[in-house]
Amino acid sequence: MAVAPAHPKLRRGYPLAVIAAGVLLVFCAVLPWAGLQATSGLIGAGVASDVRGIDDAFGVYTLVAGLAALGCGLAGLLSRPRLAALALVPGGAAVLVLVLFVTEGSGLRDRISIDLGELLSIEPVIRFGWFAALACALAIVLLAFMSLVGRR
Repeated sequence: MAVAPAHPKLRRGYPLAVIAAGVLLVFCAVLPWAGLQATSGLIGAGVASDVRGIDDAFGVYTLVAGLAALGCGLAGLLSRPRLAALALVPGGAAVLVLVLFVTEGSGLRDRISIDLGELLSIEPVIRFGWFAALACALAIVLLAFMSLVGRR
């Protein structure tokens, strides 16, 4: 028994999703990724200094990976839907770069952490933009893989 081919609109779903995830990854590159936060229990206040993704080389690499994934999704949409699977490469690179942002020197490792009890506490923090960028990069990898092995 032969399997009927998927409806043409359904085959275009994965490339569209890769395009959307690529656009979101590009947007997440300009969001705050990390920061240094100082709080004081004595005065009940604190200050924070944020680092946007594109303020760092790893953020620029992530931006380029998002644009490449967007291009792969667009190629899959305009040509063969399986071309969207090429987004595995920039998606995987973005995941690697995001992990390197946190573990390498330009990430949080160089930031100081001081805890003087109620007087003063200074600590590095990871902001929501980094988590959103990681989610988008993982989504690109998953969607690109699904466009490769998805329903034929």
